[in-house]
Amino acid sequence: MGLAPLLEVRRLGRTRYEDAHALQEALVGARVDGHVSDTLLFTEHEPVVTLGRGSPPGDAAGSGLRVVEIERGGEATWHGPGQIVGYPIRLLPEGQRDLHAYLRDLEEVVIRALGDFGVVGGRVEGKTGVWVQGRKLCSIGVAVRRWVTWHGFALNVHADLSDFRRFKPCGLDPALMANLDEFADVPAGLAAVEQHLEARIREVFGYLTPA
Repeated sequence: MGLAPLLEVRRLGRTRYEDAHALQEALVGARVDGHVSDTLLFTEHEPVVTLGRGSPPGDAAGSGLRVVEIERGGEATWHGPGQIVGYPIRLLPEGQRDLHAYLRDLEEVVIRALGDFGVVGGRVEGKTGVWVQGRKLCSIGVAVRRWVTWHGFALNVHADLSDFRRFKPCGLDPALMANLDEFADVPAGLAAVEQHLEARIREVFGYLTPA
């Protein structure tokens, strides 16, 4: 058996979307060239709507929110305070270069982390993301460059969901969006949930667990 792969985790705190995006781009290039190990970025963005490749033209233009077009798959979603955003910069191993399977793995990470708080998460056929009792807690969208993934998942924990009502997130009724704290007693802040997400990412993808 080979050694378990390494994962570096960086907790960035609150960031402007453009700054986190630039860091992702730099890390993707470094990972492609073999200069860094797989890296997981955790952040909490300043309010912004991002438009993936599946967004209709002009999507969210009337929202009054700052809008950024990006490379990931999927449609429009919101990022802001109270939401954990995770960006795995991961070289997909040979034999595992299936983006649909990777999306399912990211969903599994979140489902297991929700389970740590006694919340039963699940999938909705034909839609990417994680849902609880018919409401969506987590949006997922990725991109890949030379089999290195970037972008990732956004899990609503304590977010003010009112900005979702200014547009149709992922083409959905905004009322479907929900926070983890609506279903479980979650500690203030995001650190506790981040710790569970990190542990589940290491578990699902087989990374070495720090001593």
